[in-house]
Amino acid sequence: MLTKVYGSAVFGVEAQTIIVEVNVDQGVGYHLVGLPDNAIKESNYRIAAALQNNGYRIPGKKITINMAPADLRKEGSAYDLTLALGILVASNQIKAANIGEYLIMGELSLDGTVSSIKGALPIAIKAKEEGFKGFILPEENVKEAAVVEGLEVYGVTNIQEVIDHFNSGKPLRRTQLDPQKEFYKNLDYPEYDFSDVKGQESIKRCMEIAAAGGHNIILIGPPGSGKTMLAKRLPSILPPMTLQEALETTKIHSVVGKVKNSGLMSHRPFRNPHHTISSAALVGGGSYPQPGEISLSHNGVLFLDELPEFERRVLEVMRQPMEDREVTIARAKFTVTYPSSFMLVASMNPSPGGYFNDPDAPAVSSPTEMQRYLGKISGPLLDRIDIHIEVAPVPFEKLANDQKAESSLEIRRRVIRARDIQTSRFQNLETVHYNAQMNTKQIRQYCILTQETKELLQSAMERLNLSVRAYDRILKVARTIADLEGNTQISASHISEAIQYRSLDREGWLG
Repeated sequence: MLTKVYGSAVFGVEAQTIIVEVNVDQGVGYHLVGLPDNAIKESNYRIAAALQNNGYRIPGKKITINMAPADLRKEGSAYDLTLALGILVASNQIKAANIGEYLIMGELSLDGTVSSIKGALPIAIKAKEEGFKGFILPEENVKEAAVVEGLEVYGVTNIQEVIDHFNSGKPLRRTQLDPQKEFYKNLDYPEYDFSDVKGQESIKRCMEIAAAGGHNIILIGPPGSGKTMLAKRLPSILPPMTLQEALETTKIHSVVGKVKNSGLMSHRPFRNPHHTISSAALVGGGSYPQPGEISLSHNGVLFLDELPEFERRVLEVMRQPMEDREVTIARAKFTVTYPSSFMLVASMNPSPGGYFNDPDAPAVSSPTEMQRYLGKISGPLLDRIDIHIEVAPVPFEKLANDQKAESSLEIRRRVIRARDIQTSRFQNLETVHYNAQMNTKQIRQYCILTQETKELLQSAMERLNLSVRAYDRILKVARTIADLEGNTQISASHISEAIQYRSLDREGWLG
């Protein structure tokens, strides 16, 4: 008897339906075809034990299973439940006339327990698109799949529950969630708040500008000056994600199995990889491509602490994704694309010893050592960072001050107002949503300077020996500063402030 059961494979952040055809015929043997990987080939041992421990068996006949499309590579153990049910129906051990209406996924333990899978959200979206009535999957993944409206989602903990649903008419319990309610239930950041930061008013101002315009930022300062503390609080002042952004972000995290019981993500991600990370782990890749850290920080913040400690070749592979806001991984037979629209926040010491121009420092590095240290970061990478700011240690008087600083909520209100101005400005542009995304043509269109501000900028660039690449960055940042103040015109004060945020472009910075 021939039976068709439906599963799904995830490529990139999109799913593709897999038809599992099970044929039981006269003879002996177990043949699994359709480019399965080793985890799927080993599934017959898990399935045999799971069925036997629940009162069923793999028939002693010739079983042929085809996973179509047969030229597409399938991987992982998430097809166990799909294959097991196909075998039971094809061998007439259970009746399931309507099994083709459901998409079924899950890994089996030897006792029949159903374990979690990866990519439940993109699979659920595809199931709805293709008109499936329902999606049966592990209980652990049910929340992320249930955010898809118009699809019946059933979470199960054991294969027996699924068998009873089809064979005995004992219905599974449907999980229903309100995506809007799920999304808005927790938008606060109780753990990290700018009110905890003593002093550093100029740096907070910098972070506010970076958040308002989506600008990449690098913090330069000695150990203990608060670089990491400030970076961790940046997500708390970013505008809340839209429902569409939350869905995109959750899809990526679902693919790597990082969502499970949490459902729809409501907080912008903050990723902080260690400096020993490889290129594949940062941008994505591997023999079976997976999203890297830059994609996991999509719509959020990627924090690279101690930037010069990262291998130069690892940092260089970020250049194209930072520009295109997506990363494409090509293999011989397929290509996958992951979104990677993130804010880069980097921090570094000004010298190998950690101190620079500090008379109280325990050790001072020579100019040559400092030049070599800073030389680990390439010009093209720095070219993609709009704001460079020096972070000085906080004096004791400010640390001991009990006065509460401005909260993240207050700062976020100003950031949201500035972002609203940018949303209105770029409403007719598909690829530009905030100031940091402007190209040269758009900078000329939206960053118009008066004769006075032009002369000020020219004078500053000549006097401070600013490089040519700093010009566009200064204009973008000045545009954001003007938006924060609600001004349509960029003034001299906006340009003056933006110039201060280009420390590493000054040729005399090391001297």
